[in-house]
Amino acid sequence: MERPTISPETKQTLESIADSYTTGPQRKIPGLVYGAVRNDGEPFFTYASGTTGISSERKMSLETIFWVVSFTKLLTSVSCMQLVEQGQLHLDNAEHLESIAPELGAVKVLTRTPDGGFELVEKKRKITLRMLLNHTAGFGYAFEDSKLAEYGRPIGFDDFSGSREDVISRPLVNQPGEKFQYGTSMDWVGIIIERITGMELEEYFSQYILKPLEMDVSFYPSRLEGDLAYMHQRLNGRELVHADHLYRAPLTWKASEGGGRLFCAGGHGCFGKPTHFLRLISALLNNGIDSKTQTRLLHPSTVQEMFKDQIRDKPRYSNVCIPVAKPHLANPTPLAPMPDDHTEGWGLSFSISHFAEKSGRAPGSASWEGLANLYWFADRENNVGGIIGTQIFPYGGMY
Repeated sequence: MERPTISPETKQTLESIADSYTTGPQRKIPGLVYGAVRNDGEPFFTYASGTTGISSERKMSLETIFWVVSFTKLLTSVSCMQLVEQGQLHLDNAEHLESIAPELGAVKVLTRTPDGGFELVEKKRKITLRMLLNHTAGFGYAFEDSKLAEYGRPIGFDDFSGSREDVISRPLVNQPGEKFQYGTSMDWVGIIIERITGMELEEYFSQYILKPLEMDVSFYPSRLEGDLAYMHQRLNGRELVHADHLYRAPLTWKASEGGGRLFCAGGHGCFGKPTHFLRLISALLNNGIDSKTQTRLLHPSTVQEMFKDQIRDKPRYSNVCIPVAKPHLANPTPLAPMPDDHTEGWGLSFSISHFAEKSGRAPGSASWEGLANLYWFADRENNVGGIIGTQIFPYGGMY
């Protein structure tokens, strides 16, 4: 397998492209970080451009701390599959799952009535761990699902409240197994990991992934060394302004004042240095082994299962518009027009490409994103993966 690399000239070109977005009086992005890696664990390109905030003079660096949002899901899915390998969890045993999380047995499905109201109906089938990982369990996000957003009002549902109860108390928005819909499933997977291991998700991540891979990532940002990047809001698709941080609970938590334990949200709760995820991506490119330490995170067959399209009977049509209920957090998709037949699948917690892309990315590649406009990919055929990260809402801002 070829080992991707870049020439000094290409490196300079890439840096110039990044700088073109982050410099000047009308810069489109305050700051960003980017990195690329192969399966040997050593990034062959990393770069930080711009500043930590639109009105900040502090330079963006690879040591800057980001809220990585749904990058967290990658850690949660690897942790989950480690436990599947050990026989502690089972992908398709719904009864075992309900013995760990009885709430999943009791949860009902939110439906609209003919008069426009709501009712909760019984599930037609039980939820499995595989459904949670491939987002067919029936859970949604309130920022995206209008039915769930409306049902929660006048108080509303806050997807990022930092509350475990906010996750546990929500109904389904689809019957289990009937439809793909992105939602809070991975927060549930995190809860299940904690219950089956008796460990806080922070502790599990640290012991079995973060420390072996030297990743500076945590649910507790106070444990990280580095400056926090500012959060931004793009107004009217153009102007950038500083915004209050959306995910406040971990940032205001203080153990010295009896803060207790945080809710370690397995779907979105981590902070960290985005380029440190390159090490985890590299291990996936290398069939589950970290090349630098020879730490085995997963067996090759498990990685293969994670990269297999789990929803072949439910392809995600890229050109089908997915509206949003909270437009200050996300733009409707597609973000750019795609061919009508363009589809993607879903593996065990991330998107799977069906087609070769113009960028050169191969079919079968994995990718996903974080709501604050962070993106990662892993192309095992071409032995290359990468990340790019900013801290801007709404998701999918037009640059």
